Amino acid sequence: MSTRNTLRIAIVGAGYVSQHHIAALRALDFVELVAVCDLDLAAARARAQANGIGRAATTLAEIADLKPDAVYVLTPPASHATLSHQALDMGCHVFVEKPMADTLEECDALIAKARERGLQISVNHSDRFDPVVMEALRIAGSGRCGDIVSVDVLRSSEYPPFAGGPLTAQVRQGSYPFRDLGVHAIYTLEAFLGPLENLEVEHAASGRDPNLRFDEWRAQVRCARGSGRMLLSWNARPMENRLVVRCTRGRIEADRFVQVCRVTRVLPGPKFIGILIEAWRNALLDVFRVPWSVLRFATGILKPSPGIHRAAADFARAVHAGLQAPIDPVEGRRAIAALVPACAQADVERTRELEARFAPLEDVDALVTGAGGFLGRALVAALRARGLRVRVLLRRASTSYSADSGIQTVLGDLGEPAIVDHAVAGAAVVYHLGAAMKGWPQEFESGTVWGTRNVIASCRKHATRRLVYVSSMSVYDHAGRDPAAPMNESSAFEPHPQWRGAYTRTKLIAEQMVSAAIREQQLPAVIIRPGQIFGPGAEQVAPNGVIGLAGRWVAVGSGEVSLPLVYRDDVVDALLRAAESEQAVGGTFNIVDPEPCTQSEYLARAKRRLGDGLKLVRVPQQAFMVLAWGVEQLGRVLKRDMPLTRYRVRSLRPLSNFEQHAARERLQWQPRVGLRKGLEITFGAEH
Repeated sequence: MSTRNTLRIAIVGAGYVSQHHIAALRALDFVELVAVCDLDLAAARARAQANGIGRAATTLAEIADLKPDAVYVLTPPASHATLSHQALDMGCHVFVEKPMADTLEECDALIAKARERGLQISVNHSDRFDPVVMEALRIAGSGRCGDIVSVDVLRSSEYPPFAGGPLTAQVRQGSYPFRDLGVHAIYTLEAFLGPLENLEVEHAASGRDPNLRFDEWRAQVRCARGSGRMLLSWNARPMENRLVVRCTRGRIEADRFVQVCRVTRVLPGPKFIGILIEAWRNALLDVFRVPWSVLRFATGILKPSPGIHRAAADFARAVHAGLQAPIDPVEGRRAIAALVPACAQADVERTRELEARFAPLEDVDALVTGAGGFLGRALVAALRARGLRVRVLLRRASTSYSADSGIQTVLGDLGEPAIVDHAVAGAAVVYHLGAAMKGWPQEFESGTVWGTRNVIASCRKHATRRLVYVSSMSVYDHAGRDPAAPMNESSAFEPHPQWRGAYTRTKLIAEQMVSAAIREQQLPAVIIRPGQIFGPGAEQVAPNGVIGLAGRWVAVGSGEVSLPLVYRDDVVDALLRAAESEQAVGGTFNIVDPEPCTQSEYLARAKRRLGDGLKLVRVPQQAFMVLAWGVEQLGRVLKRDMPLTRYRVRSLRPLSNFEQHAARERLQWQPRVGLRKGLEITFGAEH
């Protein structure tokens, strides 16, 4: 029990889950939150400041003088045991996020230390505290539906993508998904069926996300009072989080997303009539139950992740009152006892796979990142046509490359420093084309920012003869430029990259990193900024000033604007020149075909080639600006960034009036195929 009327609590871990714990604890009048700790001090400070918490630190040792009564450990699982030991050594009660620890030995050591010191340690088995799960437990326990026969846990999920840096446990551990969600299923099944006696687990890989190796998990469970199953998927959509309890006289279904607990009973009379009546009854009740849940969420009566809120608060109440915590640490240990052997095979398979990626490699003439893309494939083909030995860095294996003995394949993510270094070592020239084109913010950070940082560091480490970096016209100021002014390599950069989106922001950061390395570290690099690249295979890519929306191309503004086009093979020529020309080292070059082509002409050619497959709509810019204003207002109400803004509409205007001096004179580049011939190859000759 706390020796003070106020329970002083420190939070360790400033990730997304910490806000749920903090919100629950701030609602308790006897709790004082004294500090937030995180290895990322900026994240700790932001979380502390947002919640009026006085201290931010990187370690527990830094806040020992505050003498907290309890510590909430909300960090990744690998650190749970170490941080819990530190908190117990400080004389603090500990509430640790699941799983309690990674191994049974760690669990036993924590339980022993807590008992020795007269302190409580408890694990956040939050699903046990979810309102609809508690309701299902109450109904099952009442005998209203008869005896329990079986229980199914059905859950789909998604993870934020790998954000770059050394591999996290999510990427490194084959068993990570099951360690993360399987523990919830284990203790939930035990709550209904009694202690677990046997667990048989299967794991599978869909290949959709190479950084989440095993993303489908199935398990059969035998417990003291019945059997259970769990189905965990990171691919199935729409998302579901359901618990189905099958009994001898009824079925209980807890839908945790909509917070509805449905009961289907066995009625007297014909079976089919009873089934219809119960289906109708539940459908009618849902008309009221679902809107009521939405209203409770909207008004704050029901909190997001309500199980976390309840569990966090109940532990604090127990400690403050000197009572036993709701979840005994022995329950946390039982979950780990089941989890560890079930995870072993997946971990072994993933470790072998990752280690195999670092097999010794012979030196090559060139490394190409982004080799799976439109430009990358053409560059690799051109290098091989010259008889050069090529290495490619890919996220997924490619059968087209594996069939060529002159091409080495390294599998891995650009954001991972170790695999990039392995790929760069022994390559005379590095063509860095790889970058994120779409997806989550973390994907842009990994593929574009971390990827470029890693390539630069490895090129310097291995004294690479030349780095050819492919930037983007997106780095330029589109909205604020004078359309009549000529464009050259010194034209103004985008002043508000965050307003344009993740692609522009990260490409600008990446180019500036390469420029700084050239300037400050004498990196032998060349920066190539291609215009809009077209060619066979890119016919369905919308040109500048056109948005792909709901299966249509929406052209905004006048169709008479010129497009900054360049044919794919002409860009490849520029990349090869950049690797060979000594005069080009340290330079930045815009690569755009000097012959003009209007947006209307390009769209007309695309329409003739694609036919009814291309649905084209032209919208006046002012009309789209009004739409963007409306979307902005919606974003303000929802308090989130929106994909369409007035600034982005203004930035749709294609760049034009390019000067060609640097590319022509210093790089000695000029189009070999050219715009007109390229358009014929891509879309066919005009009739």
